[in-house]
Amino acid sequence: MGGGVQHSLKGSRPQIPGVRDLLLDDIVLTHSLFLPTEQFLHQLHQHFMTASTIPSPPCWKEGEAMHRKRAVLVILLHFLETYKGILQEEEKAGKVIKDLYLLIMKDSSLYHKLEDEILKLHQLVETVELKVTEESHPPSKQVKPLFRHFRRIDSCLQTRVAFRGSDEIFCRVYMPDHSYVTIRSRLSASVQDILASVTEKLQYSDEQPTREEALILVAVASSGEKSVLQPNEECVFTTLGINSHLFACTKESFPSLVPLPEEIQVSPGDTEIHRVEAEDVANHLTAFHWELFRCVHELEFVDYVFHGERGRRETANLELLLQRCSEVQHWVATEVLLCESLGKRAHLLKKFIKVAAVCKQNQDMLTFYAVVIGLNNAPVSRLRLTWEKLPGKFKNLFRKFENLTDPCRNHKSYREVLSRMKPPIIPFVPLILKDLTFLHEASKTLVDGLVNVEKLHSVAEKVRTIRKCRSRPLCLEMESSPQQLQTKAYVRQFQVIDNQNLLFELSHKLESNSQ
Repeated sequence: MGGGVQHSLKGSRPQIPGVRDLLLDDIVLTHSLFLPTEQFLHQLHQHFMTASTIPSPPCWKEGEAMHRKRAVLVILLHFLETYKGILQEEEKAGKVIKDLYLLIMKDSSLYHKLEDEILKLHQLVETVELKVTEESHPPSKQVKPLFRHFRRIDSCLQTRVAFRGSDEIFCRVYMPDHSYVTIRSRLSASVQDILASVTEKLQYSDEQPTREEALILVAVASSGEKSVLQPNEECVFTTLGINSHLFACTKESFPSLVPLPEEIQVSPGDTEIHRVEAEDVANHLTAFHWELFRCVHELEFVDYVFHGERGRRETANLELLLQRCSEVQHWVATEVLLCESLGKRAHLLKKFIKVAAVCKQNQDMLTFYAVVIGLNNAPVSRLRLTWEKLPGKFKNLFRKFENLTDPCRNHKSYREVLSRMKPPIIPFVPLILKDLTFLHEASKTLVDGLVNVEKLHSVAEKVRTIRKCRSRPLCLEMESSPQQLQTKAYVRQFQVIDNQNLLFELSHKLESNSQ
Protein backbone atom coordinates (compact mmCIF):
# COMPACT_ATOMS: atom_id res chain seq x y z
CA MET A 1 0.00 0.00 0.00
CA GLY A 2 2.91 2.32 0.81
CA GLY A 3 4.20 2.05 -2.76
CA GLY A 4 0.75 2.84 -4.11
CA VAL A 5 0.60 5.96 -1.96
CA GLN A 6 4.00 7.13 -3.17
CA HIS A 7 3.12 6.50 -6.81
CA SER A 8 -0.19 8.32 -6.69
CA LEU A 9 1.30 11.35 -4.94
CA LYS A 10 4.32 11.49 -7.22
CA GLY A 11 2.11 11.52 -10.28
CA SER A 12 0.10 14.39 -8.82
CA ARG A 13 3.01 16.56 -7.64
CA PRO A 14 2.21 20.18 -8.57
CA GLN A 15 4.74 22.85 -9.40
CA ILE A 16 2.94 25.73 -7.68
CA PRO A 17 3.97 26.02 -3.98
CA GLY A 18 0.45 26.93 -2.86
CA VAL A 19 -1.00 23.85 -4.52
CA ARG A 20 1.79 21.71 -3.06
CA ASP A 21 0.90 22.99 0.42
CA LEU A 22 -2.73 22.15 -0.28
CA LEU A 23 -1.80 18.60 -1.27
CA LEU A 24 0.20 18.22 1.94
CA ASP A 25 -2.81 19.40 3.95
CA ASP A 26 -5.02 16.92 2.05
CA ILE A 27 -2.76 14.02 3.01
CA VAL A 28 -2.38 15.02 6.67
CA LEU A 29 -6.15 15.49 7.08
CA THR A 30 -7.20 12.30 5.29
CA HIS A 31 -4.34 9.80 5.53
CA SER A 32 -6.28 7.66 8.02
CA LEU A 33 -8.68 6.73 5.20
CA PHE A 34 -5.96 4.56 3.65
CA LEU A 35 -3.09 4.40 6.14
CA PRO A 36 -3.26 4.25 9.97
CA THR A 37 -1.53 7.17 11.66
CA GLU A 38 1.12 4.97 13.27
CA GLN A 39 2.11 3.52 9.86
CA PHE A 40 2.07 7.00 8.31
CA LEU A 41 4.58 8.18 10.93
CA HIS A 42 6.67 5.02 10.59
CA GLN A 43 7.07 5.81 6.88
CA LEU A 44 8.28 9.32 7.73
CA HIS A 45 10.74 7.80 10.21
CA GLN A 46 11.97 5.35 7.58
CA HIS A 47 12.43 8.09 4.95
CA PHE A 48 14.47 10.17 7.39
CA MET A 49 16.65 7.18 8.30
CA THR A 50 17.27 6.47 4.61
CA ALA A 51 18.21 10.10 3.98
CA SER A 52 20.68 9.91 6.88
CA THR A 53 22.52 6.93 5.37
CA ILE A 54 26.22 7.57 4.69
CA PRO A 55 27.21 7.40 1.94
CA SER A 56 24.02 8.34 0.07
CA PRO A 57 22.72 5.92 -2.57
CA PRO A 58 24.57 6.36 -5.91
CA CYS A 59 21.38 7.28 -7.77
CA TRP A 60 20.82 10.38 -5.59
CA LYS A 61 21.84 13.79 -6.89
CA GLU A 62 23.91 16.19 -4.82
CA GLY A 63 21.81 17.70 -2.03
CA GLU A 64 19.10 15.02 -2.36
CA ALA A 65 19.60 13.79 1.20
CA MET A 66 19.06 17.26 2.67
CA HIS A 67 16.04 17.76 0.39
CA ARG A 68 14.46 14.52 1.70
CA LYS A 69 15.19 15.35 5.32
CA ARG A 70 13.60 18.75 4.86
CA ALA A 71 10.54 17.13 3.23
CA VAL A 72 10.12 14.80 6.23
CA LEU A 73 10.50 17.75 8.61
CA VAL A 74 7.90 19.84 6.72
CA ILE A 75 5.39 16.96 6.76
CA LEU A 76 6.00 16.30 10.46
CA LEU A 77 5.55 19.98 11.31
CA HIS A 78 2.26 20.13 9.43
CA PHE A 79 1.11 16.89 11.07
CA LEU A 80 1.88 18.19 14.57
CA GLU A 81 0.16 21.50 13.83
CA THR A 82 -2.97 19.70 12.61
CA TYR A 83 -3.09 17.05 15.35
CA LYS A 84 -2.32 19.49 18.14
CA GLY A 85 -4.66 18.82 21.05
CA ILE A 86 -5.45 15.16 20.31
CA LEU A 87 -2.03 13.51 20.13
CA GLN A 88 -2.14 12.77 23.85
CA GLU A 89 -4.68 10.07 22.97
CA GLU A 90 -2.37 8.52 20.33
CA GLU A 91 0.04 6.57 22.52
CA LYS A 92 1.66 4.47 19.78
CA ALA A 93 1.83 7.38 17.36
CA GLY A 94 3.29 9.54 20.13
CA LYS A 95 6.14 7.08 20.63
CA VAL A 96 7.04 7.19 16.91
CA ILE A 97 6.98 11.00 16.98
CA LYS A 98 9.29 11.05 20.00
CA ASP A 99 11.76 8.73 18.28
CA LEU A 100 11.66 10.80 15.08
CA TYR A 101 12.02 14.03 17.04
CA LEU A 102 15.13 12.75 18.83
CA LEU A 103 16.55 11.54 15.53
CA ILE A 104 16.08 14.97 13.95
CA MET A 105 17.48 16.82 16.95
CA LYS A 106 20.66 14.70 16.85
CA ASP A 107 21.24 15.47 13.15
CA SER A 108 23.69 18.36 13.32
CA SER A 109 23.63 18.77 9.53
CA LEU A 110 20.13 20.24 9.78
CA TYR A 111 20.85 23.02 12.27
CA HIS A 112 22.47 25.57 9.99
CA LYS A 113 20.16 25.24 6.99
CA LEU A 114 16.87 24.47 8.76
CA GLU A 115 17.23 26.42 12.00
CA ASP A 116 13.73 27.93 11.85
CA GLU A 117 12.07 24.56 11.15
CA ILE A 118 13.97 22.88 14.01
CA LEU A 119 12.93 25.63 16.43
CA LYS A 120 9.30 25.31 15.33
CA LEU A 121 9.46 21.51 15.75
CA HIS A 122 10.77 21.89 19.28
CA GLN A 123 7.98 24.35 20.14
CA LEU A 124 5.29 22.08 18.67
CA VAL A 125 6.55 19.02 20.51
CA GLU A 126 6.37 21.00 23.74
CA THR A 127 2.89 22.27 22.83
CA VAL A 128 1.46 18.80 22.23
CA GLU A 129 3.12 17.60 25.47
CA LEU A 130 5.18 14.83 23.92
CA LYS A 131 7.71 14.24 26.68
CA VAL A 132 11.08 13.12 25.36
CA THR A 133 12.63 12.72 28.79
CA GLU A 134 11.85 10.16 31.45
CA GLU A 135 8.10 9.77 31.84
CA SER A 136 6.65 11.45 34.90
CA HIS A 137 3.37 10.73 36.60
CA PRO A 138 0.52 12.53 34.82
CA PRO A 139 -1.19 15.30 36.78
CA SER A 140 -4.51 14.43 38.40
CA LYS A 141 -7.39 15.10 36.04
CA GLN A 142 -10.45 17.13 36.92
CA VAL A 143 -13.64 15.14 36.56
CA LYS A 144 -15.72 16.80 33.83
CA PRO A 145 -19.52 16.94 33.65
CA LEU A 146 -21.49 15.96 30.57
CA PHE A 147 -24.70 17.79 29.58
CA ARG A 148 -26.96 15.57 31.62
CA HIS A 149 -24.87 16.33 34.71
CA PHE A 150 -25.33 20.10 34.44
CA ARG A 151 -27.44 20.75 37.49
CA ARG A 152 -25.24 23.04 39.57
CA ILE A 153 -25.23 26.61 38.29
CA ASP A 154 -21.48 27.09 38.86
CA SER A 155 -20.78 24.06 36.67
CA CYS A 156 -23.00 25.06 33.76
CA LEU A 157 -21.59 28.61 33.68
CA GLN A 158 -18.04 27.41 33.11
CA THR A 159 -16.56 27.77 29.62
CA ARG A 160 -16.67 24.47 27.78
CA VAL A 161 -13.40 22.71 27.07
CA ALA A 162 -12.82 19.80 24.73
CA PHE A 163 -13.33 16.25 25.97
CA ARG A 164 -10.65 13.63 25.39
CA GLY A 165 -10.90 9.88 25.76
CA SER A 166 -8.68 9.88 28.85
CA ASP A 167 -10.88 12.43 30.66
CA GLU A 168 -12.75 11.16 33.67
CA ILE A 169 -16.47 11.72 34.22
CA PHE A 170 -19.12 10.86 36.78
CA CYS A 171 -22.02 8.78 35.56
CA ARG A 172 -25.08 7.14 37.11
CA VAL A 173 -25.83 3.55 36.19
CA TYR A 174 -29.34 2.42 37.13
CA MET A 175 -30.73 -0.91 38.30
CA PRO A 176 -34.10 -2.39 37.20
CA ASP A 177 -35.74 -0.95 40.36
CA HIS A 178 -34.41 2.55 39.42
CA SER A 179 -31.89 2.63 42.24
CA TYR A 180 -28.45 3.60 40.98
CA VAL A 181 -24.74 3.65 41.63
CA THR A 182 -22.47 6.55 40.67
CA ILE A 183 -19.21 5.55 39.07
CA ARG A 184 -16.13 7.49 38.07
CA SER A 185 -14.98 6.43 34.63
CA ARG A 186 -12.79 7.38 31.68
CA LEU A 187 -14.81 8.78 28.78
CA SER A 188 -13.28 6.12 26.53
CA ALA A 189 -14.03 3.25 28.94
CA SER A 190 -15.35 0.05 27.42
CA VAL A 191 -18.67 -1.45 28.43
CA GLN A 192 -16.71 -4.20 30.14
CA ASP A 193 -14.82 -1.61 32.24
CA ILE A 194 -18.07 0.17 33.17
CA LEU A 195 -19.68 -3.08 34.30
CA ALA A 196 -16.59 -3.93 36.35
CA SER A 197 -16.91 -0.57 38.18
CA VAL A 198 -20.64 -1.14 38.73
CA THR A 199 -20.07 -4.65 40.07
CA GLU A 200 -17.40 -3.38 42.46
CA LYS A 201 -19.76 -0.67 43.74
CA LEU A 202 -22.56 -3.17 44.27
CA GLN A 203 -20.32 -5.46 46.30
CA TYR A 204 -19.91 -2.70 48.89
CA SER A 205 -23.58 -1.72 48.91
CA ASP A 206 -25.74 -2.95 51.79
CA GLU A 207 -28.89 -2.46 49.74
CA GLN A 208 -27.88 -4.79 46.90
CA PRO A 209 -27.83 -8.58 47.32
CA THR A 210 -24.80 -10.58 46.19
CA ARG A 211 -25.00 -11.13 42.42
CA GLU A 212 -23.71 -14.31 40.89
CA GLU A 213 -25.08 -13.84 37.36
CA ALA A 214 -23.13 -11.60 34.99
CA LEU A 215 -24.50 -8.13 34.29
CA ILE A 216 -25.21 -6.58 30.91
CA LEU A 217 -25.25 -2.85 30.13
CA VAL A 218 -28.36 -1.45 28.46
CA ALA A 219 -29.17 2.01 27.09
CA VAL A 220 -32.84 2.78 27.80
CA ALA A 221 -34.47 5.73 26.00
CA SER A 222 -37.36 7.76 27.42
CA SER A 223 -39.62 6.10 24.84
CA GLY A 224 -38.84 2.69 26.32
CA GLU A 225 -36.56 1.60 23.48
CA LYS A 226 -33.74 -0.62 24.79
CA SER A 227 -30.32 -1.33 23.30
CA VAL A 228 -27.90 -3.90 24.72
CA LEU A 229 -24.32 -2.60 24.55
CA GLN A 230 -21.57 -5.04 23.59
CA PRO A 231 -18.67 -5.60 26.06
CA ASN A 232 -16.01 -4.24 23.67
CA GLU A 233 -17.89 -1.01 22.80
CA GLU A 234 -16.13 2.16 23.92
CA CYS A 235 -17.12 5.78 24.56
CA VAL A 236 -20.79 4.96 25.03
CA PHE A 237 -21.51 7.97 27.26
CA THR A 238 -21.60 10.52 24.44
CA THR A 239 -23.69 8.28 22.19
CA LEU A 240 -26.68 8.20 24.55
CA GLY A 241 -29.86 10.06 23.62
CA ILE A 242 -30.89 13.22 25.46
CA ASN A 243 -32.96 11.48 28.13
CA SER A 244 -31.47 8.01 27.76
CA HIS A 245 -29.87 6.29 30.74
CA LEU A 246 -27.56 3.36 31.33
CA PHE A 247 -28.97 0.33 33.14
CA ALA A 248 -27.06 -2.66 34.49
CA CYS A 249 -29.11 -5.82 34.80
CA THR A 250 -29.03 -9.57 34.27
CA LYS A 251 -30.29 -11.13 31.06
CA GLU A 252 -33.23 -12.47 33.05
CA SER A 253 -34.32 -9.01 34.24
CA PHE A 254 -33.78 -7.33 30.85
CA PRO A 255 -37.47 -7.63 29.73
CA SER A 256 -38.62 -5.82 32.87
CA LEU A 257 -36.56 -2.66 32.26
CA VAL A 258 -38.64 0.50 31.98
CA PRO A 259 -37.42 4.09 31.47
CA LEU A 260 -37.11 6.51 34.36
CA PRO A 261 -40.12 8.75 34.99
CA GLU A 262 -40.06 12.01 33.06
CA GLU A 263 -37.99 14.59 34.92
CA ILE A 264 -40.20 17.47 33.74
CA GLN A 265 -43.37 17.93 35.71
CA VAL A 266 -46.25 19.82 34.08
CA SER A 267 -47.05 22.54 36.60
CA PRO A 268 -48.97 25.83 36.45
CA GLY A 269 -47.05 29.04 36.00
CA ASP A 270 -44.66 30.40 33.39
CA THR A 271 -41.28 28.82 32.71
CA GLU A 272 -38.07 30.80 32.31
CA ILE A 273 -38.55 31.30 28.55
CA HIS A 274 -41.57 33.54 29.23
CA ARG A 275 -39.49 35.89 31.39
CA VAL A 276 -36.49 36.51 29.13
CA GLU A 277 -36.00 38.53 25.98
CA ALA A 278 -35.68 36.67 22.68
CA GLU A 279 -32.45 38.49 21.79
CA ASP A 280 -30.82 37.54 25.10
CA VAL A 281 -31.78 33.89 24.68
CA ALA A 282 -30.48 33.85 21.09
CA ASN A 283 -27.16 35.48 22.00
CA HIS A 284 -26.53 33.09 24.90
CA LEU A 285 -27.41 30.13 22.66
CA THR A 286 -24.95 31.33 20.03
CA ALA A 287 -22.21 31.91 22.62
CA PHE A 288 -22.65 28.43 24.10
CA HIS A 289 -22.83 26.67 20.75
CA TRP A 290 -19.72 28.52 19.60
CA GLU A 291 -17.91 27.08 22.65
CA LEU A 292 -19.11 23.59 21.74
CA PHE A 293 -18.25 24.03 18.05
CA ARG A 294 -14.75 25.25 18.95
CA CYS A 295 -14.24 22.11 21.06
CA VAL A 296 -14.74 19.83 18.05
CA HIS A 297 -11.40 18.99 16.44
CA GLU A 298 -11.64 19.13 12.64
CA LEU A 299 -10.43 15.51 12.43
CA GLU A 300 -13.50 14.37 14.40
CA PHE A 301 -15.57 15.01 11.27
CA VAL A 302 -13.38 12.63 9.27
CA ASP A 303 -13.40 9.96 11.98
CA TYR A 304 -17.15 10.23 12.54
CA VAL A 305 -17.93 9.43 8.90
CA PHE A 306 -14.98 7.27 7.90
CA HIS A 307 -14.46 5.44 11.22
CA GLY A 308 -10.69 6.00 11.30
CA GLU A 309 -8.47 4.00 13.59
CA ARG A 310 -8.99 6.51 16.41
CA GLY A 311 -12.63 5.44 16.58
CA ARG A 312 -15.25 7.00 18.84
CA ARG A 313 -12.67 8.30 21.26
CA GLU A 314 -11.95 11.22 18.98
CA THR A 315 -15.57 12.06 18.10
CA ALA A 316 -16.91 12.73 21.59
CA ASN A 317 -17.10 16.52 21.14
CA LEU A 318 -18.86 16.20 17.78
CA GLU A 319 -21.36 13.74 19.24
CA LEU A 320 -22.09 16.14 22.10
CA LEU A 321 -22.64 18.99 19.63
CA LEU A 322 -25.08 16.84 17.63
CA GLN A 323 -26.82 15.87 20.87
CA ARG A 324 -27.15 19.54 21.76
CA CYS A 325 -28.68 20.30 18.34
CA SER A 326 -31.33 17.65 19.02
CA GLU A 327 -31.81 19.01 22.53
CA VAL A 328 -32.59 22.51 21.21
CA GLN A 329 -35.16 21.08 18.80
CA HIS A 330 -36.93 19.28 21.64
CA TRP A 331 -36.61 22.31 23.93
CA VAL A 332 -38.66 24.39 21.49
CA ALA A 333 -41.37 21.72 21.29
CA THR A 334 -41.35 21.13 25.06
CA GLU A 335 -41.76 24.80 25.96
CA VAL A 336 -44.63 25.31 23.48
CA LEU A 337 -46.49 22.16 24.50
CA LEU A 338 -46.16 22.80 28.24
CA CYS A 339 -47.85 26.20 27.83
CA GLU A 340 -51.59 25.75 28.48
CA SER A 341 -52.70 29.30 27.66
CA LEU A 342 -53.53 29.78 23.96
CA GLY A 343 -52.48 33.45 23.99
CA LYS A 344 -49.18 32.78 25.73
CA ARG A 345 -48.54 29.83 23.43
CA ALA A 346 -48.94 32.06 20.36
CA HIS A 347 -46.62 34.57 22.01
CA LEU A 348 -44.07 31.75 22.48
CA LEU A 349 -44.20 30.93 18.76
CA LYS A 350 -43.50 34.59 18.06
CA LYS A 351 -40.59 34.59 20.53
CA PHE A 352 -39.02 31.46 19.04
CA ILE A 353 -39.25 32.94 15.54
CA LYS A 354 -37.45 36.02 16.93
CA VAL A 355 -34.80 33.74 18.45
CA ALA A 356 -34.28 32.07 15.06
CA ALA A 357 -33.99 35.48 13.39
CA VAL A 358 -31.32 36.72 15.84
CA CYS A 359 -29.39 33.44 15.52
CA LYS A 360 -29.40 33.83 11.74
CA GLN A 361 -28.15 37.38 12.18
CA ASN A 362 -25.41 36.01 14.46
CA GLN A 363 -24.54 33.55 11.65
CA ASP A 364 -25.37 30.72 14.04
CA MET A 365 -27.03 28.46 11.50
CA LEU A 366 -26.91 25.43 13.78
CA THR A 367 -29.26 27.01 16.33
CA PHE A 368 -31.31 28.63 13.57
CA TYR A 369 -31.96 25.23 12.01
CA ALA A 370 -32.66 23.59 15.38
CA VAL A 371 -35.30 26.20 16.33
CA VAL A 372 -37.03 26.00 12.92
CA ILE A 373 -37.03 22.19 13.03
CA GLY A 374 -38.44 22.34 16.58
CA LEU A 375 -41.31 24.59 15.44
CA ASN A 376 -41.95 22.22 12.54
CA ASN A 377 -42.13 19.21 14.86
CA ALA A 378 -45.52 17.58 14.17
CA PRO A 379 -46.93 17.97 17.73
CA VAL A 380 -46.25 21.74 17.43
CA SER A 381 -47.09 22.32 13.77
CA ARG A 382 -50.52 20.68 14.19
CA LEU A 383 -51.64 23.36 16.71
CA ARG A 384 -53.85 25.17 14.19
CA LEU A 385 -55.51 27.56 16.67
CA THR A 386 -52.14 28.61 18.07
CA TRP A 387 -50.61 29.30 14.66
CA GLU A 388 -53.72 31.24 13.57
CA LYS A 389 -53.16 33.73 16.41
CA LEU A 390 -49.64 34.46 15.17
CA PRO A 391 -49.37 37.95 13.53
CA GLY A 392 -49.11 37.88 9.73
CA LYS A 393 -45.65 39.45 9.82
CA PHE A 394 -44.29 36.49 11.80
CA LYS A 395 -46.13 33.95 9.68
CA ASN A 396 -44.40 35.36 6.60
CA LEU A 397 -41.03 35.44 8.36
CA PHE A 398 -41.37 31.82 9.44
CA ARG A 399 -42.34 30.87 5.89
CA LYS A 400 -39.04 32.39 4.70
CA PHE A 401 -37.19 30.42 7.35
CA GLU A 402 -38.88 27.21 6.19
CA ASN A 403 -37.79 27.96 2.63
CA LEU A 404 -34.22 28.54 3.80
CA THR A 405 -34.11 25.17 5.59
CA ASP A 406 -35.84 23.34 2.72
CA PRO A 407 -33.64 20.37 1.69
CA CYS A 408 -34.78 20.61 -1.96
CA ARG A 409 -32.03 20.72 -4.62
CA ASN A 410 -29.43 19.65 -2.07
CA HIS A 411 -30.19 22.49 0.38
CA LYS A 412 -29.60 25.08 -2.35
CA SER A 413 -31.13 28.02 -0.45
CA TYR A 414 -29.08 27.39 2.68
CA ARG A 415 -25.83 26.87 0.77
CA GLU A 416 -26.31 30.16 -1.10
CA VAL A 417 -26.87 32.09 2.15
CA LEU A 418 -23.89 30.37 3.80
CA SER A 419 -21.60 31.21 0.85
CA ARG A 420 -22.24 34.93 1.44
CA MET A 421 -21.31 34.79 5.11
CA LYS A 422 -17.87 35.61 6.49
CA PRO A 423 -16.35 34.07 9.65
CA PRO A 424 -17.18 33.53 12.43
CA ILE A 425 -19.92 31.09 11.41
CA ILE A 426 -21.58 28.17 13.16
CA PRO A 427 -22.74 26.01 10.22
CA PHE A 428 -25.50 23.41 10.31
CA VAL A 429 -23.17 20.55 11.26
CA PRO A 430 -25.44 17.62 10.29
CA LEU A 431 -25.32 18.80 6.67
CA ILE A 432 -21.49 18.76 6.71
CA LEU A 433 -21.63 15.14 7.89
CA LYS A 434 -24.15 14.35 5.16
CA ASP A 435 -21.80 15.85 2.54
CA LEU A 436 -18.85 13.84 3.89
CA THR A 437 -20.94 10.66 3.87
CA PHE A 438 -21.83 11.28 0.23
CA LEU A 439 -18.14 11.76 -0.65
CA HIS A 440 -17.32 8.54 1.19
CA GLU A 441 -19.99 6.44 -0.52
CA ALA A 442 -19.78 7.99 -4.00
CA SER A 443 -16.20 6.92 -4.76
CA LYS A 444 -13.58 4.40 -3.65
CA THR A 445 -10.59 5.39 -1.55
CA LEU A 446 -8.29 3.05 -3.47
CA VAL A 447 -8.50 2.63 -7.26
CA ASP A 448 -6.36 -0.15 -8.76
CA GLY A 449 -4.23 -0.14 -5.62
CA LEU A 450 -3.56 3.60 -5.80
CA VAL A 451 -4.96 6.28 -3.53
CA ASN A 452 -7.85 8.25 -5.02
CA VAL A 453 -6.30 11.72 -4.61
CA GLU A 454 -9.43 13.45 -5.92
CA LYS A 455 -11.51 11.90 -3.12
CA LEU A 456 -8.96 12.90 -0.49
CA HIS A 457 -8.95 16.45 -1.82
CA SER A 458 -12.78 16.67 -1.76
CA VAL A 459 -12.89 15.41 1.83
CA ALA A 460 -10.11 17.78 2.91
CA GLU A 461 -11.85 20.72 1.20
CA LYS A 462 -14.98 20.03 3.24
CA VAL A 463 -12.91 19.91 6.44
CA ARG A 464 -11.24 23.19 5.48
CA THR A 465 -14.66 24.86 5.35
CA ILE A 466 -14.94 24.09 9.08
CA ARG A 467 -11.52 25.63 9.63
CA LYS A 468 -12.62 28.74 7.72
CA CYS A 469 -15.82 29.08 9.81
CA ARG A 470 -13.68 29.28 12.96
CA SER A 471 -10.90 31.46 11.54
CA ARG A 472 -12.12 34.51 13.45
CA PRO A 473 -13.27 34.79 17.07
CA LEU A 474 -16.92 35.31 17.97
CA CYS A 475 -17.58 38.69 19.58
CA LEU A 476 -21.01 39.16 21.16
CA GLU A 477 -21.63 42.07 23.50
CA MET A 478 -23.53 40.77 26.54
CA GLU A 479 -23.93 42.22 30.00
CA SER A 480 -22.78 40.32 33.09
CA SER A 481 -25.77 41.26 35.27
CA PRO A 482 -27.40 38.68 37.57
CA GLN A 483 -30.34 38.43 35.16
CA GLN A 484 -28.00 37.71 32.24
CA LEU A 485 -26.20 35.04 34.27
CA GLN A 486 -29.57 33.46 35.01
CA THR A 487 -30.39 33.44 31.30
CA LYS A 488 -26.96 31.95 30.55
CA ALA A 489 -27.58 29.17 33.06
CA TYR A 490 -31.04 28.52 31.62
CA VAL A 491 -29.90 28.02 28.02
CA ARG A 492 -27.05 25.73 29.10
CA GLN A 493 -29.12 23.25 31.07
CA PHE A 494 -32.38 22.64 29.24
CA GLN A 495 -34.76 20.02 30.58
CA VAL A 496 -36.67 18.64 27.64
CA ILE A 497 -39.14 15.94 26.65
CA ASP A 498 -37.72 13.85 23.80
CA ASN A 499 -40.45 11.19 23.83
CA GLN A 500 -42.45 11.91 20.68
CA ASN A 501 -45.48 9.98 21.94
CA LEU A 502 -45.63 12.12 25.07
CA LEU A 503 -45.26 15.30 23.00
CA PHE A 504 -48.25 14.21 20.88
CA GLU A 505 -50.28 13.53 24.04
CA LEU A 506 -49.57 17.04 25.29
CA SER A 507 -50.44 18.46 21.86
CA HIS A 508 -53.81 16.71 21.73
CA LYS A 509 -54.66 17.87 25.24
CA LEU A 510 -54.09 21.46 24.13
CA GLU A 511 -55.97 21.24 20.83
CA SER A 512 -57.78 17.95 20.40
CA ASN A 513 -59.41 18.80 17.06
CA SER A 514 -56.46 20.42 15.27
CA GLN A 515 -55.03 18.71 12.21
